[in-house]
Amino acid sequence: MNSQPRHFAPLARLLHWLMALLIIAMLFIGAGMVASVSARHEWLIHLHKPLGIAILLLVLVRLWVRFYTRQPPLPADLPGWQVLAAKASHVLLYALMLSLPLLGWGMISAAGDPVMLGSSLQLPAILPANAQLFAVLRKAHGYLAYLLFFTVLLHLAAALFHGWVRRDGVLQSMLRGRG
Repeated sequence: MNSQPRHFAPLARLLHWLMALLIIAMLFIGAGMVASVSARHEWLIHLHKPLGIAILLLVLVRLWVRFYTRQPPLPADLPGWQVLAAKASHVLLYALMLSLPLLGWGMISAAGDPVMLGSSLQLPAILPANAQLFAVLRKAHGYLAYLLFFTVLLHLAAALFHGWVRRDGVLQSMLRGRG
């Protein structure tokens, strides 16, 4: 009997696809926020903040699931540089999923604004109000959002490469739980 799983655990798959949807939505919402000075801008901000905190909480759960469940191995014939690229890109994705919400929270705190999640739930500030710090965090948040966008595109391209070109089961391990 093969002791290595062929597919990711159901909770890992659920978190992967839920977070994929949330992150793609966040990237579009963020792009819409910086491109708009209309009344829509305020609405997008009020949508962006709770989604960011949801992503932060979900990535913590996802990390726990990743460390406490077994993942299917990469194909044995995968070239070493691709194994390294896969591992490095996953570390980068997790780092960005953790750092971007924290940077956003810190940025709002440094702006001296309340970190509101809806009309009645206010998170504590994690940094003191400081205009210079706000400017640095705002730039960092923007640059890292672009890095996340490009990393997600690379991740998607790699998944499609495994599913359509190599046909080695890597994509299937995240799509289905059986077979």
